[in-house]
Amino acid sequence: MSATTTQERPAPAAPVQGSEDGRIGLRANLRHIGALVRRNALQIKQNPESMADALLMPIVFTLLFVYVFGGAIAGEDGGYPNWIVPGLMAMMGLSIAMAVGTGVHEDFSKGVMDRFRSMPIARSSVLIAKVVVEIGRLLVTMAVLLVVGLAVGMELNGRWLELLAAVGLSTLFGASLTWIFILLGLTMSSAQAIQGMAFMVMMPLQFGSSIFVPTETMPGWLQAFADVNPLSQLAEASRNLINGTGEVGGPALSVVLWSVGITLVTAPLAISKFRKKV
Repeated sequence: MSATTTQERPAPAAPVQGSEDGRIGLRANLRHIGALVRRNALQIKQNPESMADALLMPIVFTLLFVYVFGGAIAGEDGGYPNWIVPGLMAMMGLSIAMAVGTGVHEDFSKGVMDRFRSMPIARSSVLIAKVVVEIGRLLVTMAVLLVVGLAVGMELNGRWLELLAAVGLSTLFGASLTWIFILLGLTMSSAQAIQGMAFMVMMPLQFGSSIFVPTETMPGWLQAFADVNPLSQLAEASRNLINGTGEVGGPALSVVLWSVGITLVTAPLAISKFRKKV
């Protein structure tokens, strides 16, 4: 009898976990985001100068506006600090979000994204991790701003929960703005171009709003723009929460709708652009 040799067919190779979001479960996605958040946080630890804007900007702006404009608008809602600090809370989200665009661009220019390309991670997790870290930087900025604000005369009168609600609104809006600057970082060809475009976006929104002065003092055409400016809506909601004056629901709802709308439009565009680049 001849012996029959049976050869086992090799088992099909297990599918390699790809880098597309659709192939990665929620738990793995969260692990990727957590790992990338730690990576970005370690970068800040190794380069503490990257926190300079988050720490110094609220101090400089608060002292500058309180002591330069405070005398002209004293008595508004209990004093200018109670006017300007909630306005600066709205402004900080925009200012902090600007930095993420150049950060994304630098990651590409330094080859960091080439490493991500070879790793089985969700593409969206890279960008979401950046947004999470920027939210952390924004919260640090808010804390410094409030400490300085209290030091120069802002009064809370026990409205701590309302203050937390104002911080939450500002953080939500700041997080949505981060997606705009990530998209700019993925689209523009140089860091200088990103910064120039960011200032073109930032300046009209900041100074064409009620952050620094009441809109009633503006010309009619500028007042019309300022009244619908989301930064004005955020500043008004924060002031009314902190000072206990005026309507909160309308401005707060407007801020939430703006934040959700901006995120729904720009986040998918940024993720799509990122996938094409990597």
